[in-house]
Parts: sequence; structure tokens; C-alpha cells
Amino acid sequence: MAVVPRSDPPSQIDHLDRLPDSILLLILNKISDVKSLGRCCAVSRRFHSLVPQVENVVVRVDCVISDDDNSKPPSTASSSFSAVLNLVIGGIVKPLQALGQLLGTNRSSSSSLSISGEIEQGGGVTHHSPTQVLRNFDEIRYLRIELPSGELGIEEGVLLKWRAEFGSTLDKCVILGASSVIQPNLNRISQGIDSTTVESPDDDGSIPESFYTNGGLKLRVVWTISSLIAASARHYLLQPIISEHKTLKSLVLTDSDGQGVLCMNKDQLEELRVKPLSASSASKRTLVPALNMRLWYAPSLELPDGTVLKGATLVAIRPSISKKDVSDGNWVSSAFEEPYETAAKMLVKRRTYCLEMNSF
Repeated sequence: MAVVPRSDPPSQIDHLDRLPDSILLLILNKISDVKSLGRCCAVSRRFHSLVPQVENVVVRVDCVISDDDNSKPPSTASSSFSAVLNLVIGGIVKPLQALGQLLGTNRSSSSSLSISGEIEQGGGVTHHSPTQVLRNFDEIRYLRIELPSGELGIEEGVLLKWRAEFGSTLDKCVILGASSVIQPNLNRISQGIDSTTVESPDDDGSIPESFYTNGGLKLRVVWTISSLIAASARHYLLQPIISEHKTLKSLVLTDSDGQGVLCMNKDQLEELRVKPLSASSASKRTLVPALNMRLWYAPSLELPDGTVLKGATLVAIRPSISKKDVSDGNWVSSAFEEPYETAAKMLVKRRTYCLEMNSF
């Protein structure tokens, strides 16, 4: 009887060990989410050494922890416009105060934006600011931070979106608003009825007289000021991250509601490092310079998909000292995603109104 020699069981092969670091870094950059990357650090010593080299990072802020005891009662307005302005500005002050701890290293205040971490032994969840988390990365080039919601507390059904670009100060901003949004009629679309906007013969693109008398213009001014305050507050609070991460080429600070987007490219980031921003004396935000603005308005704007924007308004903004054309249709119409990109393209074809605003 032949004796068959006993073979040893095949050793287990870790195929990840066979991948070069460059391939693993490509995978980690596709993951990008900072929480997931944190978990990857616990996989092995090799992963722990590779994660800090990731170039593409997304930070999603989970919650706002705020202390309501320090909130101030709203001041009494002396006019109807002041009352509206105080109402809207007051509605964003508290969220912006909480936003103030987003990049702060001092945790003396109980108001903060945080990213939940691991569960501690006592059952609680540890919280870290985005600044603290990002210090674990050495090679960030593309950074996206998502807030849990927009700062502007607008009424249900109202549309308000903004997109701003900054260097050491505001470079440009586009704001799209509507007093109400009527969703498309599904029956009309299913029947193949053309919903392309057809202007009435009397509509020459001018703003109707009622726009000035029924508070329409005042409301648009409030939208504009509120959006600029939110954008300048976000910009001010990004200073520590921009200062600490010299490799940054692109930075986007947005929110889960899609209300506002602040963008900075490589040149704008470098400008802020070289030329410090001017801060507002009234609050922790970047000083908004004197502005030239262009406004387009339509009492009712029907988009090709059937969506109707009532009181549709588009505002394009650049600093007064800028030599670039404020009403350049290319950057204005491309500021938003569909269907609002189409709305912007339709509005810029209407009559243009020029406005100016002092620094604040």
C-alpha cells in the first residue's frame, strides 16, 4: 500500500499586499469620505500610513451643537423694511454663530459644528471639528465640506440659491430666487404638450410697477444681503484650513440643502494666503466690498420641464473695483445645476437692471 505524503495546507495570500501603494492611493482617493478613511486607518499599519497621503477629501458635518442661552432678542425696527431685514438677518445669526466653531481650535463655546466619531466606552459619541480631523492629512488637494443645512431660514416653497467665489475678498456671486415654485403638471408632460415659455406680447422684460410697491424689491434686497452675509461668514471661517494645507488646489464649502456654494480655486487660495482678508468689525465674517450688481426679473417663468418660478429673480454681483463684466452671461448662467441653469439662461435674456451696494 502506497503511502501518500501529507501536504501542508496552502498559506493564505493577502492580495492587497501585492498591490503597489500607488494603486491603493487611487482607491482611497475614490473613497474620499473622511469617516470611511478613518476606518481604513484601522485596517493595517500600511493603510494607516497611506491614508494621510490622500488628496481628495470630503468632510460631511453631522450636527450643530448650540447653546440657546446666549441668543439675543431681536431689535425693534423703525420701518417695515428694517423689520423684514431684521427678521431675515436674525434668522441666520444663530446658525452663523454655531458655524463660527467650524474651524475654531478653541472649544470654549458650546456652539459647534462637529463630525461624530467612535463610540466611547461610556456609550457616548466623540465629536471633532473639521479642522481637527483634517490635521491628519498631509497632501489634500481637493477638499469638499458639506454642512448639514443652509444658514438661511426661508419659508417653505421659497427658492433661494447662491454661488460665490472668493480670493482674499469676494470675486463674484450669483443669486437665484423665486417667491414660489410650482412643480410640473405630470398629466401635461405625459400628453407631450410643449411647456416652453411663451411670453405675452405685452411682456417686454420690464419689471412691473407693483414690484416696487408691494415689497418685491425689498424682499430681493434682503435675499441678496442674507446670501452675501452667509457667503462671507463661510469664507472667514475657512482661513485656518487654507493656512494649514498649502497643497490645496480646490476648496468647496456647500450644504446638504443645496442652498449655497462657496468655491475657491488654486489662484484664489494662494491670493488669500498672500493677502490677508479684511474682516467685518461687526461680526466674524469677511468684509463685503462695494458692489456692482445686475438684476433680472420675471413675474412668472415657465421652464421647459414644466416647472414654474413665480417672481423669478437673478442677481449677478462683482466688486465695484473689478474690471470684469458683471453681466457676462457665461459665468452667470453656469452657476447652477439643472433645471436652474436653464432658468438663469432665460432670465439673462430679459431686461437688465443695474444696482450698487456699499461695503458692509
